[in-house]
Amino acid sequence: MKKTLVLISIALLMVSVVFGAETIKIGVAFPMTGGIAAFGQMTLNGVKVAESLYPTVLGKKIELIVADNRSDKTEAANVVSRLIDYNHVVAIIGEIASSHSLAGGSIAEEKHVPMLSPASTNPLVTQGKHYVFRACFIDPFQGHVAAVFARNYLKAKTAVVFTDVVQDYSVGLANFFVKDFVAMGGKVYKEFYQTGDQDFSAQLTDALSKNPDVIYVPGYYPEIALMARQARQLGYTGPFLAGDGAEAPELVKIGGDAVNGVYYTSHFNADAPFTEVGKKFVAKYKEMYKESPSALAALGFDAYLLLRDAIQRANSAEPEKIAEALRNTKHFEGATGYITIDKYGNTIKSAVVNVVKNGKFTYVTTINP
Repeated sequence: MKKTLVLISIALLMVSVVFGAETIKIGVAFPMTGGIAAFGQMTLNGVKVAESLYPTVLGKKIELIVADNRSDKTEAANVVSRLIDYNHVVAIIGEIASSHSLAGGSIAEEKHVPMLSPASTNPLVTQGKHYVFRACFIDPFQGHVAAVFARNYLKAKTAVVFTDVVQDYSVGLANFFVKDFVAMGGKVYKEFYQTGDQDFSAQLTDALSKNPDVIYVPGYYPEIALMARQARQLGYTGPFLAGDGAEAPELVKIGGDAVNGVYYTSHFNADAPFTEVGKKFVAKYKEMYKESPSALAALGFDAYLLLRDAIQRANSAEPEKIAEALRNTKHFEGATGYITIDKYGNTIKSAVVNVVKNGKFTYVTTINP
């Protein structure tokens, strides 16, 4: 009995420490080192812009605690645990890669702490969960947008789809693209690779023998860039199409001229913000970093604002109330557009298509839900 009373006392003390604190602690779980560190740095830049503009909520300072998952699935779960158990955060912005959010989201769900992913688009990330949300659209929509763009804009009748078999993001997005592209009368051939591969010559030789109108690679920028270089060396001059995993400056650094003509579905283009909040974000970002923001930076900015808005509307920093407020987000004006979060924790909003042109990410069009 004494042990039980001690545990209850400790728990009550922890609650009073968390909710009576001078700051409201929000965890940030990103890949700051490792294979996709560029994603983490870009998104964190956007979070910091939001923090600089809106540093407080409910009269208290927002304290960001950044944790590095080292681009690793296992570590993604570990950092979420540490943020909750040792840093006592009331909510988490993260993770970024879908596979990381699947690992970290399970921990957040188990501990009843809301986790808001800026950029994880795989539908499984929020499926069956009450405490996991996202600021981005989901892959069924992103895959649909890519298929519509390929058929209507690129006039493609045949596509070769390269799937990264170890990335949930890539597998899901490839399947959604294939489903809709075929439904629209297109023909698909499939090739496979995995994260970290350096030589794609065998798959590309087979792919080019099909004479495709477009090559769709719903993977991440390191492999897309290498694949583009090797495809150009083999004589392919047609377009590439990718998902939002293509957008990082490293795509151009690695791919050089070969990535010109890579189209990709995205969430934002700094040259075409269509909300007043988006224009304010771009101006502040350029002031802070002396460059234009990426889509991931815009999503990081929106994730911070969505979470702050939920705390404000909940009039509380209790995780349960924050989660409930997030689920009731309607037509919120963010940098990436007007955001509604449905009862499953998913965001409904428009998608942007960009293209790499002379080494620059250039706006092409917007496709609405």
